[in-house]
This record gives sequence, structure tokens and C-alpha cells, in this order.
Amino acid sequence: MRNNYSVPKLFTILFLICIVGALAFGKFPLLPNSVQKSLSDLTVNLGLDLQGGLHLEYEIDLSGVEEEAKLDALNAVQAVIERRVNAFGVGEPTVQIASRGAEKFLIVEIPGIREIEEAKDIIKETPFLEFREERTAEELEAYFSPLNEENKSKINEALTRLEAGEEFTAVKNTLNPTPEGVEVDQEEVYVKKGELVAAPAVESILFDTEIPENTVHKEVIESEIGYHIVKKGVAKGEYEEVSYELITLIKQSDRTNPAATYKPTELTGEHLKRAEVTYSQAGLQQPEVSIFFNSEGDKLFGEITERNKGKTVAIVVDGEYVSVPNVSQAIYGGQAQITGARSLQEAQSLAGRLNEGALPVPINLASQQSVEASLGAQSLTKSLKAGLWGLALVMLYMIFYYRFFGLIAAGAIGFYALTIVAILKVSSTFPPGLAIVLTLSGIAGLILSIGMAVDANILIYERIHEELRRGRRLHHAVEEGFSRAWSAILDGNLSTILTCLILLIIGTGFVKGFALILSIGVLLSMFTAVVLVKVVIRASAGQWLSKNTWLIGRGLSKYEDDTTSR
Repeated sequence: MRNNYSVPKLFTILFLICIVGALAFGKFPLLPNSVQKSLSDLTVNLGLDLQGGLHLEYEIDLSGVEEEAKLDALNAVQAVIERRVNAFGVGEPTVQIASRGAEKFLIVEIPGIREIEEAKDIIKETPFLEFREERTAEELEAYFSPLNEENKSKINEALTRLEAGEEFTAVKNTLNPTPEGVEVDQEEVYVKKGELVAAPAVESILFDTEIPENTVHKEVIESEIGYHIVKKGVAKGEYEEVSYELITLIKQSDRTNPAATYKPTELTGEHLKRAEVTYSQAGLQQPEVSIFFNSEGDKLFGEITERNKGKTVAIVVDGEYVSVPNVSQAIYGGQAQITGARSLQEAQSLAGRLNEGALPVPINLASQQSVEASLGAQSLTKSLKAGLWGLALVMLYMIFYYRFFGLIAAGAIGFYALTIVAILKVSSTFPPGLAIVLTLSGIAGLILSIGMAVDANILIYERIHEELRRGRRLHHAVEEGFSRAWSAILDGNLSTILTCLILLIIGTGFVKGFALILSIGVLLSMFTAVVLVKVVIRASAGQWLSKNTWLIGRGLSKYEDDTTSR
């Protein structure tokens, strides 16, 4: 059997085995120390179920998003949280969207972190970024009017309760409760005439000699600052001082609630690409914050600055006003600068807050679960034992039934297992989101792909046996065996790969892990069975094997003479 043409390919296979072995074991005797160290630093990324960590679920609030924009908002939330978690270098987190009925959830799995507060610090409580503009006088009136009408209703109801005989202190505590831990001075409060400048109407009641002492005034008094129920006490001297008690509800206005001066706009963190610290070119180099918008954000920001020339625009992160810059002119072009930072640290802090808040919709932590590392270690140990036992039994069966060919198949399966480990280790150097994470379901896919690799070898070997029984010489039988088995191998593996692709597209979490590892294993098993095994058989099988066909498999010794004479 002429096999010289397979020798170069055999050396190529041996070189490939050396590379795979070095990557899988993390060392190789002939390599420099620097390379050895790089190899030893490679690790397999383990999933949450194998190394422990945190499972967090965030409820996504889509109430303010139109139906046609909800999908984009969900994708944006996922992208922002992925970027935020990956930036901290935690081990291969999983961030995905899940549904429960009409509700949408963001599931974040962070392997290797067992402190809940640590994970919350990484995600930064998911702040929500929005841009707000000033309300007009009419809009402020429309905003505060319902609130003040509600206060009027509450205080009139309180006056009715007093007229019905309830204690003044009890009614007061329902509307003006004393803060916890604060002691109230029980002594009577006296006021001199002219001291209640903000509430002259209250003062006029207190110093009206015709109104009896120790009585509650029968009407609610409205002042500049609020609505009052007045209880007149006793006077000292010739009405020089009068004691009193008040039940007060403050009038709501832009003075009591400055934040209400601004109203939300359509411009949110969804439209912010990034914020970074830059330096102004005029005069001394001063740090400033440059913000960059996408195309839709450019249009919205231009419109906002156009109608707010000479006014301010507030930038709010999670309800906190982080910056209120003045607008001097309409700004288009997708970029703007926030000036006025007093130091580089202040500019960096503002840029960080803006980037952290680049979420299109608010999300709230709904549940959290910690997976113990010990449980993950036990699962990994049991899974590896099961995989190694399965691998060993398959190898022994192949050697027992197919003998020399079985030994080649066992070597190919060993190479397959090492290559899987090497691929997992090399993938750990890929950017976040591209690295392969090994989970329990992935190990299941790995073990299943080993069975498929053996199945391909069995198909080839049985085809070779058939050709030998037909009287063909060994090298012809080998070529025909591989050729005839290829179509069946391709069909079987292709259908599995297509199934894996479907699972990768529509599956989530561990289902994707199973599909990814299985698809890699199937492709690799095809290579080992069809390429590696073929090259080794071509290079190693000669006349000695033709004269000892019993080494190829059971029941083939009677075909020795036939194969050598034809």
C-alpha cells in the first residue's frame, strides 16, 4: 500500500497535535519561558452554574415607550448594561432579555461575584438619563394648580374634623406629622405683632380682640406661603403677644419645588452615544465635557436648544440634576460641550455620570439570587468525571471492536477532547461577549458531540469492512470506505448543526450554551473523523496490515489472502 503522499500531511497533523497539546495543558517543554507563562495564564471561562456568582433580574419599565419603539428600547437597555458590566472586567457575564406574560425583564448573571452589593455597585443601580427644558409660566401654573387644589381639599377636610370635635393635636399630626426622632417643644409659641410678615392674614386673626381666645378659626386662611388652620391661644398684657398653633399645608410652586421648573423632553440616554472629557481651545486649556448623540438625538437636541436660547437645559440622572448648562445658541451636528467644570476631576465625574445613565428606559431590581461556588465546584467535578468515564469507555469499546483502527479512532477522540479545551482557553482572550463560557449544559453538548464523533468513525470503518468483504485490497477499501461514508456523515452532522443554529437564534441562557458547544463539537468531530483519521490510516497502514486484517476488526481474518492477492 503506497502511502508516501500521506507523510507530509501526517507531519502537519503531528505539528497541530503539539499546538493543541500546548494550549490544552498550558505548557510545552521546548518553548521559551515567556510563552510558557502566556500559555499557563489561559483559562476556561466557567459559567455561573459552575463557579458560582449572582443572578439578578431587573424589571424593565416600558410604560413611557410607544409600541413600535419598545424593541429598540429593549435592545438598547441590553447593550448599555452589557457595556457597563463588561467594563469592570468581571468573568463573562450574561445579559439577556426575558418575558413573563406582558412584562419584560433584564437577566444579568455575573460569575465569580458573590457579594450582592458588589454587583449593584457595578451596575450602578441602573441610573436613567434624561434632558429637561424649562416650563413656561402657563405650564408651571398648570403643573402646580392640581397639587394646590388637592392641598386645599385636605386642609378643608381637616377643619371639618376639628369642627366635629376631634383634638387639634391629633388632626395636626395627620397633616403635619412630627419626623421620627424629633422632640416637640410643648411650650406655647407666642408672636408679637408684625413678626408674621409672610402671613399677615394669620396675624390679623391673632390680634383681633373680637375673636375669642383658645378657639379655632372657622375658615381656612390662605397666605403667600400656604393654607392654614389657626388656633388662637391667649394674649399677654394688652395684646402685646399672642400664643397660637397652626396646621399648614405649603403652597406648591417653583420656589418649594425647583425641580418642577423643568419638564421632560423626548431626549434620553437612548440617544446619547458617549460623553468624554475634552479641553477647550480658547485661552487656557480648560476641561469640559463633550457629549455625542446619534442621528435621532442630534435632531432632538437641536430642536431643544433652538427653542431654549437664553435659557437653561437640565441634565438629570436618576432624578438628580447633575448639570444645568445655559443655552446660548441652537446646536446641531450631534455634538455639544458642557463648560464650567472647575477641575478635571469634576469634568470626569460628570462624564462618568452621563455614560452610566445612558439607558433609554428605567429598570428596577426585582429579584436576586446567589449561587454558591461550592455547589458549582461539585457540579463541575461530577460533570468532568462523567465526561472522562464516557470518553474512556468509548475509547475502550472502539479498541476492542475495531482494534488497530479503533486505536486510531481513540487517538482522534483524545485529540478532539484536547482541541475542545484549547478552543475554550483561546476564546477567553476574545473581547467580552465573544468568549465561550462553559456551563453544565455546554458539558452535556460536549459529551453528546463525542458520541457523534464515534458515530462518524463507525460509519467509515463499517464501510471499509464491507469493501474488504467484497474482495477489495485494503488501500482501495479505505478510499471507498471514506468516500461512501461521507454523504451519511455530512447529512447527519448537517442536520445537527442546523438544529444548533435554530437554538442559538431563538434560545436563551443555558440553551444557547448547549447549542454553541455542540455545534463546535460536531464541526470538530467531522474534522477528526474525516481528515485526521484518514491521514493517519493512509500513512500507517501498509502491506503488514493487509496480511493481518484481523487487526482492523473482528471477523476479517479470512479475507487476508484475498486482499493480498488482488
